[in-house]
Amino acid sequence: MIPLPQPVQASMPWNKGQLIGQKPPLKLREIWAIRIRLQLKKDTRELAIFNLAIDSKLRSCDLVHLRVRDVYHGNGIAPRAMVLQQKTHQPVQFEITEQTREALSNWIGHNHFRPDDYLFPSRTNRAHHLSTRQYARIVHKWVKMIGLDTLMYGTHSLRRTKATLIYRRTKNLRAVQLLLGHTKLESTVRYLGIEVDDALEMAEQTEV
Repeated sequence: MIPLPQPVQASMPWNKGQLIGQKPPLKLREIWAIRIRLQLKKDTRELAIFNLAIDSKLRSCDLVHLRVRDVYHGNGIAPRAMVLQQKTHQPVQFEITEQTREALSNWIGHNHFRPDDYLFPSRTNRAHHLSTRQYARIVHKWVKMIGLDTLMYGTHSLRRTKATLIYRRTKNLRAVQLLLGHTKLESTVRYLGIEVDDALEMAEQTEV
């Protein structure tokens, strides 16, 4: 008796159950909702990560690779920093606001970090940095904590947040391009999704 061929099982798509596309940025009230909860919990580590993620606008791979020396100069946290992006191999600068400097200072001082230490080391091995997967899980927890849809938001939401707020206030696309470290202006346009948003905004303001 000839055995019948077994049916081929279709492999499960990698994106099953996930929403694909641009992750929306956080709104100002959502930023403060997360920040206040972390302050109330006295979670110095996550408050430092959150504040710096918002300020730096870095990709997750660049954020987790930061070392203490990248933000700490002389006797304190610098108001500005510069890092070399892994994706583009181009330098990008970012500001470190006062509340972020305070959070970083508390985090670094509490752990007695040295300049060459990773700013956010792994909890299992201090010689290694926080992984991008671990960082993604932390962001997932923040989003869930304030009642947002965890499928809608991710690490890129934090990267896009301040850039989007700056663009909304200034409409200066070139400035946002520099802050995000994009080599092409077209990349910034696509990243912020501003063409569609601006078109809808103009349409809303036009009565016929």
